[in-house]
Amino acid sequence: MRAQILAIAAGGLIMGLTPAPQNLWPLAWLAAIPLWVAVIRPTHPSKLISAVLLPSVWGICYHGVALFWMTGIHPLTWMGVPWLASLGIALFAWGFVTLWGAATVTLWGITSIWWHRCHPLPRLLIGTAVWCGIESLWSASALWWTALAYTQSPGNLAGLHLGQLAGPNTVTAAIIAVNGLLASAWINRRAFSAKFPVLVAIGLFICCQLTGFWLYSRPLNDHANPAMQIGIIQGNIPNKIKFDSQGLQQAVEGYTTGYRALAAQGVDAVLIPETALPYIWAEPYQQYLSFYRAILESGVTAFVGTFGQKQESLTNSLFAVNGAGETISRYDKIHLVPLGEYIPFERYLGKLINRLSPLDAHLVHGDKNQVFVTPFGRAIVGICFDSAFAEHFRRQAATGGEFILSAANDAHYAADMMAQHHALDLMRAIEVDRWAVRATNTGLSAIIDPHGDTKWLSQINTYELHADTIHRRTTQTLYVRWGDWLTPLLGCLGIASLIITRILGVNPYL
Repeated sequence: MRAQILAIAAGGLIMGLTPAPQNLWPLAWLAAIPLWVAVIRPTHPSKLISAVLLPSVWGICYHGVALFWMTGIHPLTWMGVPWLASLGIALFAWGFVTLWGAATVTLWGITSIWWHRCHPLPRLLIGTAVWCGIESLWSASALWWTALAYTQSPGNLAGLHLGQLAGPNTVTAAIIAVNGLLASAWINRRAFSAKFPVLVAIGLFICCQLTGFWLYSRPLNDHANPAMQIGIIQGNIPNKIKFDSQGLQQAVEGYTTGYRALAAQGVDAVLIPETALPYIWAEPYQQYLSFYRAILESGVTAFVGTFGQKQESLTNSLFAVNGAGETISRYDKIHLVPLGEYIPFERYLGKLINRLSPLDAHLVHGDKNQVFVTPFGRAIVGICFDSAFAEHFRRQAATGGEFILSAANDAHYAADMMAQHHALDLMRAIEVDRWAVRATNTGLSAIIDPHGDTKWLSQINTYELHADTIHRRTTQTLYVRWGDWLTPLLGCLGIASLIITRILGVNPYL
């Protein structure tokens, strides 16, 4: 049992090393083998030990390593939080999201009590479908980041193109299925029949890669699509000064100067990061900002990351301001960071959390069905944490979004988080077949084409201006049209194969 726990922990740790910036993506196709072995052939007499404890260990190791960058929010002394309290907040946040992510693996392990004794074919199909279904459930919650598919970004661009078929769960399903086949081979390694699942696993991996490569190698044919010149300003305003007089002045000057420089280069529009101008964008406040006056003088559209008002509350918003200074569209961030930007169940927990935590978290969510109209057509918008939610981008692409605008402020996190955030936006660009423009406060800002190739990537902790050409696209991938059709299909096939093998009386231990 001890050896199995060590193997499980090693598998989870290895999986945790696969995402960006380590980019050890090939290991993801092997790292879940011990997990599958644990649920297929439990060695402990207690089902709960095998189905709960062992998957939990794997999940904690995976999510804990992959999300270790969260500890980088410490120290929060610049917010007035004492050093020791700051350490406690960072460790609590890391521990909570680790356990929240690990719960997906634990739940998968619990469900294995009902399907682990099936014939290998329905077991593989059902186990894969359940994993994908649980990830879909978690991605509909307020906290989501570590989908198994993101272990392939940005290193495996060919494999990521499977996301155009049925979203990130297509990549996840392939990874889980290959691991499950290899686990079956390991369990029956002394039998001649063990060679068959190995061959199937290799064939499945090659088939997935070739399919993805075929999608990846198709020409973009953007000569037929309208082009636009887009400018990006990476302001590089450290969070510790962002809201004091020095930071406010530096932000306004930096973004105004950058906007004027990019406008002089002839760009059609300029994108600035999330809450780049930490003011309320409403009359008459913006009239006094030099950035707004620069828009009136230059006549170039600006996509402004700032705060908006929603009744008596504030929103984290991106505004489309045309060359005449008119606000023609607005997007309010939907996926706010719990405790960082809002208090979950504030009606019941607000007073308690306000007493325990010095952090201010009182923004409100945007509506799910927002449409962001620009002078160049509809855009798909994501602000920071939105990048983790594939369905958010699919929905906007399905309603006519022609390019992606991603605004973020990752200044309070480590470089690992910046790399993972870029990797998520890269996945979203591939899945919906759109150009993506990323403007961040301190990095990594980027231009990404619909094949996931990063055409430009900024440095970290530098002030940068960049102008580039992107193209507006109206194509619709299978994922944009039909969403995640693969997960229910796998579930139906699994149940059908289970019924057939039961009727035929096939030995489940083959």
